[in-house]
Amino acid sequence: MLRLVGEHLGRLQRTDLAVRLGIGRVKTGQNRRAERKKKLTAVSSSRWAGAMTRASEDQYQLSLRCLYDERTSLRRAVRAVEARLAVPCGQREGKARGYADQAERWAKQRRLAVLKTRLTNVEARIESGRPGIVVGGRRLAKSRHNLEKARLTERQWRDLWDAQRLFLTADGESGAPHGNYTISLDPSDGSVTIVLPEPLRHLSNAPRGRYRLACAVGFPHRREEWLDRVTAHRAVRYDIVHDPQRGRWYLAASWAAETAALPTPAEFRASGARMLGVDLNADHLAACVLDPHGNPTGQPVTVPLDLTGPTSRRDGRLRAAITRLIALAREHHCAGIAIENLGFDDARATGRETMGRGGRGKTFRRTVAGIPTAKFRERLRSMAFHAGLVVIAVDPAYTSVWGERYWKTPLQQQNQQITVTRHHGASVAIARRALGHRVRRRPGVTAHHQRMAGRRATGQAVPTPRARGTASPPRTASTPLPGVKTRPRRSDQLALFPDPEDRSRGHRTITGPVRDSSADTGRRRQER
Repeated sequence: MLRLVGEHLGRLQRTDLAVRLGIGRVKTGQNRRAERKKKLTAVSSSRWAGAMTRASEDQYQLSLRCLYDERTSLRRAVRAVEARLAVPCGQREGKARGYADQAERWAKQRRLAVLKTRLTNVEARIESGRPGIVVGGRRLAKSRHNLEKARLTERQWRDLWDAQRLFLTADGESGAPHGNYTISLDPSDGSVTIVLPEPLRHLSNAPRGRYRLACAVGFPHRREEWLDRVTAHRAVRYDIVHDPQRGRWYLAASWAAETAALPTPAEFRASGARMLGVDLNADHLAACVLDPHGNPTGQPVTVPLDLTGPTSRRDGRLRAAITRLIALAREHHCAGIAIENLGFDDARATGRETMGRGGRGKTFRRTVAGIPTAKFRERLRSMAFHAGLVVIAVDPAYTSVWGERYWKTPLQQQNQQITVTRHHGASVAIARRALGHRVRRRPGVTAHHQRMAGRRATGQAVPTPRARGTASPPRTASTPLPGVKTRPRRSDQLALFPDPEDRSRGHRTITGPVRDSSADTGRRRQER
C-alpha cells in the first residue's frame, strides 16, 4: 500500500514540478500555486496537494540557489586564471604570479575557455529561470550508465531509483489530531494511519478513506519532545522513506524549533559562564576550556576525527565527535562553544591557482577538501541548540599563529603529562575572541611556582583598578604590568563575532625581562 501511494503521489509531484519550472523565476504571489493545488486536489487530497506544491517550490528555490553559488564559483576561477595570464611567464606583478612556462600557460588558456563556456551556460539558465532538476538524484541517474563501477545490478539500481522517486511527505497542522491529519501516529499504541488519495480510496481499511498500517511505530530518539508536541496537537511533519537494500520502511518526524533569544556578548560575559574553544582540523578537533576572564582551565582535549569511508559512516563519526564536545562542555559547565568561521569556497573554486602546485600543493588541497567546515558548523549548531549551548563563530585570522606564539608554551608548562600542540593554542585563541578578549597573554603574569602547586591564572584579562593620585600603586605578583590593558570591544558576537584584535599595529612581543618570581613585591615606577 505504501508503494502504491508513494508512486501515485510521486508522479503527481513530478508533474507539478515540471509545471513550476515552466513558470520560471517569478515572485512568490505569481507562481500559480493555488491553481496547481486545485488541480492536484482532484486526484489526491487537499493536504497531499499542499505538501506537493510546497515541495516543488522548495526544490525550485534550492536549485536556483545552487545556480547562484555555481556562478559565483566560476567567476572566482575565471578571475584567478585571467589575473595570472596577464603576467608574463616566470614573472610577478604585485601579488599576481605568471605561469612557469608556455606549456602551462597554453593549458590554462584552454581551461579559461572551458570555464567561460560553463559560466555562460549557467548565466543563461539563471536568466531563463529554469534550473536542471533530477528527481531521484543526478548521481544515481548517471550511475545507470556505469553499473559495474557503482557495484549495482540493473535490478538493484531500479529499486533504488523507484524508492528515491516516491513521495510520502505530509506537512503538520496545529490543531489536527496528534499534529498531522494526513499521516497520523497515535502515541498510545504506535498505530499509523494515512489518508489515501482519491483514486485509491476503495482500498481503505479505516473510516473516512484512511488506511491503517499493520505494524506499530516508536521513536527511541527524542521521544519526550515528540510526545510533548503530539499530546498538545502541535504540528509535526512525517516522511516515509524506503530502503530497498535493507528491505525496510522508515517513518521520520520533524518539527520547527522554538525561536531562542540568544544573549548578547556583554550578558554572556556578565553571566560568569565558561567557554569551550574548538579548533577544527582535517583529522582531529582540538579543544580547551576557558573561564570568563579568558584563562585556560583543565587539560586541553584532542578528539580524533576520521572522515573516511562512505557518507553515512563519515556523518556518524562527525556526530560522535560533536557529541563528545557537547559532553565536555557540560562537564565543565560551559555556556557556549566557540569555533572558527572557516570558509574555503574561494580557495576550492580557484584550486591550484591559489593553493599551490606540485606535491605540497596537492597535499594541501586534499587536506582542505577533507575539512568538513560547513557540515561541522551546521551539525554543531543544531546539536548544541538541543543541548542548551550557544555556538559562536569568530574570525579565524591568525588563530593558529598567535595561539602557538602566546599559548602553546604556557599550556605545556601547565599540563606536562600531555603533549600540547599549536592547535590547542589556537583553540584558546578562538575562545578568547569569543569572550571579547585579545589573543595575546598580558606580559608580567607570573608562571608556575617551583615549590607550590598554586599558580596565577595565565593570560589574566581582568583590568586591575589603579589607585588615584600621582604615586603608582604597589605591584605584587598578581598585578599585571601597567599600560597594556586588554580592550574588549562590545558588539554582537552571536552570529559572526567581530574580531576585537587591532591588527594595524600587530602583536607586540616582550623584549625585556619577564618577572616570573612570586617574590617580586617591590614597587615599579611607570615609565613615561
